[in-house]
Parts: sequence; C-alpha cells; structure tokens
Amino acid sequence: MEKAIVSARAKGEYVQAIYQRYRHAGRPEKRRILDEFCQVVGYHRKHAIRLLNGPAPGAARPPRRRAATYSPAVIAALRAVWEAAGYPWSLRLKALLPLWLPWARRRLRLRPAVERQLLAISPRQMDRRLAPHRRHLMKRLYGRTKPGTLLKHHIPLKTDRWDVAAPGFTEIDLVAHCGSLGDGEFLHSLNLTDIHTTWVETAAVLGKSQAAVQAALAELRQALPFRLRGIDSDNGSEFINQHLWEYCQAQEIQFTRGRPYKKDDNAHIEQKNWTHVRKLLGYVRYDSPAARAAIHALYRHELRLFQNFFLPSVKLVRKERVGSRVRRRYDAPRTPLERVLACPEVSPAVATQLRQQRARLDPFALARAIDTKLERIYRLANPRHRPPTSATGTPPPTARRIHKRLSIKPSAQGTSWRPTPPVTSEVAR
Repeated sequence: MEKAIVSARAKGEYVQAIYQRYRHAGRPEKRRILDEFCQVVGYHRKHAIRLLNGPAPGAARPPRRRAATYSPAVIAALRAVWEAAGYPWSLRLKALLPLWLPWARRRLRLRPAVERQLLAISPRQMDRRLAPHRRHLMKRLYGRTKPGTLLKHHIPLKTDRWDVAAPGFTEIDLVAHCGSLGDGEFLHSLNLTDIHTTWVETAAVLGKSQAAVQAALAELRQALPFRLRGIDSDNGSEFINQHLWEYCQAQEIQFTRGRPYKKDDNAHIEQKNWTHVRKLLGYVRYDSPAARAAIHALYRHELRLFQNFFLPSVKLVRKERVGSRVRRRYDAPRTPLERVLACPEVSPAVATQLRQQRARLDPFALARAIDTKLERIYRLANPRHRPPTSATGTPPPTARRIHKRLSIKPSAQGTSWRPTPPVTSEVAR
C-alpha cells in the first residue's frame, strides 16, 4: 500500500496533539506512541524522541550559549601584540605570535596558561575578538607620476606575471608626499621590494631628480642581503633616464618597465607603497631637509628591521577560476627574513649575521621607537599644504590616526594585506 504524504502543517498539529500525552506517559506507553508517530509522519525514531522531549510546540527555544574559551587576559595580550605589530591581518598575526612570544612573555608578564591559549587561538577567532577594535577605512589618494620618453625603446616591457625562484629581481617606485599641492619641491619615498622574498627597502628623497633617485637606489642596493639582479619600474621620467640606464648597465642589473597607465604591471610595489609608506606617513606634505633626514633615518634603521624581520606576509601561489569567480591560493605566512634564509643564493655568513641580528632585536622596542620617530616626523609636516577637510567640515586625521584606523583584508597580489578604500581624485600616491 502506498504511504500517504503528510504535510508539514499536519505534522506540527500532530506533535502538538500528542506532546503532553507523551510527556506524562510511562515507558511502555511512550514506546507505543513513538511507533505510531514514526509510522504516520515518517520521522526517524531518534528525531521523534528529540522532538517530543524538546520544548513545547510554539514555545521559544532557549538560546544556546557556549562558555568563553579565551579569558580577557588572552584577548588583552593578543590586542597588545596586534597593535605593536601594526594591525596585521589575522593569518599574519597567527604566524608572528610564536616569533614575538619571548618578548611578549617579558613585557606582558604572561602566565603559562595564557601563553598556551594565545598560541592556540585560530585566525578566525582573532577576527571575531578584534573586530570591535577595528576602525573605518581611510580614503586612498592618487598620483603624480609623469611619463618619461627618453630611452623607452631601450628598456623592455615586463607584462607577464613575475615567476622568479631567486632573490634580486625587484620592483621600484616613488611615493609623493606633496599633500594637496603638487607645486614646488617636496619629499618622495623610493620604495624597492623583492619579488621572491618580499624584502623591502625604502629611502627618502627630496625632489625626484635623476641623480638623487640613482644615489638612493645605490644606497638601497648596498643594504640588500642579496645581489640586486633586476629592477622593474613605471614609466616616470625619474626612472626612464640616461643616469639610471647607464648605472644599471654598469652594475649588470636587468632594467624593465611596465606599460603606461597599467598599475597592475607593478602590483607588488604598488601594494608596498600603501603598507610600508602611506599607512605610516599619510597624505600630508613634507618639503624640508629636516623632514627628509627624519624620514630617511626611520626608513634606514628601525622600520626596515621591524618590517623585514618580524612581520610575516603571504604570497600568491596560484589563481583558480571557479565559474565567474577567481579563487586565489596563498602560501603560509612567513617573514621576509625567513624567505631570505631559505634561499641557497644567500651566503652562510650573511645568513648567520641576519639570525644573530634578529636575536638581539626586541619587536616591542622597535615598535615604540617607530612611534616616537613618527611623532617627531608629523610635527615636521607643512601645515599649509595638508589635504582638504572632509565634507563634514572636520579636519582630516593625522598620519598617526591613519596608522591606527585600519580594517584589513587580503589584497589581490598576496604579498601583504591592505584596506580597500574608495577611489578619489585627490593628488598624491
């Protein structure tokens, strides 16, 4: 005989009709009620038992609450490390915790139980617990690159994806610190990032003359823990010129460039311009020799050590197209130093020196020194050429507040993590 189909409404009425009778029945009677109930509505016996032993039909279910796994001390320690590290994304924060733990143990006076929970907390749980402390995104302002035409036919285009297995192939770019006014001479940050290891070196340049850019590049080249094999730039006249071309030829450095108006050709350095420059210095104007000396001292001492030795980053491994979406796969977070030490091209003497240098450094002390220097740098900004006020009439936040007001998500390039602010038409990149 074909089994009758019972509607959901009829099942609910049936449960309501037998609920009280089942709850007050004895064991043999309950067995008979269950047999009849399962035969009529087609439920599994275990599901029927849960239904009849649960809350009365129509009654509100009590909320299911789970006791907190991580104590306030664990979250406080996690937040202290997160703030000292510059608010990294949770996957990077998870990777840097074991590296920072020896110094956090002394500075934060962590108990063994707190240490165990701190190392056990998952990246997703970090996002949940740190969510109340995140801030709104800041606007991103764009740029002042002017094209250079000299020698462009000598410098080949680099349009394919970087796929290098050795350190030394880099991207370079200038970041302008002109505030809301592009006139006159102002500071630029010359940024250089290695594709394979994500190692970053930065220098401050007053103006962007060809000789000054070449001298700054030579200084960064000497600071790299590996040989500089190649540079890839945009089409600005500060790079496409005879000075830099002859320098690269003399030093046997491969020189390539991206396509005009195609920022994705230089995606790695464009990302580092945000994470290593804009997040710290903001969009105010610096145009004095004193500001140049202070910013350059920060770049060449505490900041490079802090970012290269103690801040993990991820790299894009591959892309997979799933229907209309592109799914990106990243490798495990590692610091630039760890990637450098894994390269066979790095000499054992240099690797030993880098390990010993990291062992002597305290990331919390570096973070405090960076904040102190940034406070002095902010006082050297030109107050007459700041970005315009917002639509509400309130002045824009200082660069320090820009550094504090971040909500991090992974970027398309995968070498670091950055906010994705709305596009504006203001000056300065």
